[in-house]
Amino acid sequence: MHLVEDHIPVVKPIKLLEQLQAVLRTKHYSRKTEQAYVFWVRRFVLFHNKQHPKDMGEKEINRFLSHLAVKENVSASTQNQALCAIIFLFKNIINKNIGELDKTIWAKKPVKLPVVLTREEVKSIFAHLNGVAKLMAGLMYGSGLRQRECLGLRIKDIDFGYKQITVHNSKGAKDRITVLPEQYIKEFQVHIEKVKRLHKKDISQGYGTVALPFALDKKYPNASTSTAWQWVFPAPNISKDPESGILRRHHQGEWMIQRAMREAKLKSGIAKHIGCHTLRHSFATHLLEAGYDIRTIQELLGHKNLNTTMIYTHVLNKGGKGIRSPIDDL
Repeated sequence: MHLVEDHIPVVKPIKLLEQLQAVLRTKHYSRKTEQAYVFWVRRFVLFHNKQHPKDMGEKEINRFLSHLAVKENVSASTQNQALCAIIFLFKNIINKNIGELDKTIWAKKPVKLPVVLTREEVKSIFAHLNGVAKLMAGLMYGSGLRQRECLGLRIKDIDFGYKQITVHNSKGAKDRITVLPEQYIKEFQVHIEKVKRLHKKDISQGYGTVALPFALDKKYPNASTSTAWQWVFPAPNISKDPESGILRRHHQGEWMIQRAMREAKLKSGIAKHIGCHTLRHSFATHLLEAGYDIRTIQELLGHKNLNTTMIYTHVLNKGGKGIRSPIDDL
């Protein structure tokens, strides 16, 4: 805001992408979703020579989405993400109905079954993991956590008494409860005591605050330094928060567990194309093999639709699990 000659305050208009970011944060979308939506809206505007979206509609959206599928050969999920970003823009910022997208050329969505490790392969992977990486992998396989959910755990989310973990603001902005593996309870208790000591050290050195979700630091001023809100897997170093500029300890980066998994795969000699999410797939499949109810597994995984969980039944019914090869009867 600045003053002109007649002292009438002039409010500088908020840029479109800044408006988009503000609304996404108000609605508590994840930071990754925010980054993706801003990226696609920028691409959409630039594709139409910086024309403002309020002057565009279904024709321009059809053209952009078709361009992604035909010229850039993007995957169906990428095209769908771009569409979600544009719909969010028109619905929440422009307040305009985009009409029908009946002329869009859609990218083909391949039907893929999740890659699943056998129990022996899981043992082989874990034999080549240690320390914090092993604990994190233990939660992804033993509790069915996504990588982001594992990294974002707070000390208050671990309930040793009930042997459960509360996952907050997971995919779809939902909370859920999942199992805490019994064999890791003692290791986690020792690990969390180390985290508490590290937190006390940070406080003694003038740090010790942690980023809180949904502006809770304004509602509860002391929460950012409380032990309960500290990350279960804190980063090894203090760094500057890119949003607030505060020097604090963030949680471990994705690269750490991804690199550990990659090295464990190489050492174990497993040829399958696997990553951190493979552990979650294996969690669901092995529970099904053990006879657990599909609805229970759906709740543990946090799937909104049962059909998403049902994909693991298809894994069980394929290949050697489902049929006997005729050559074995010769």
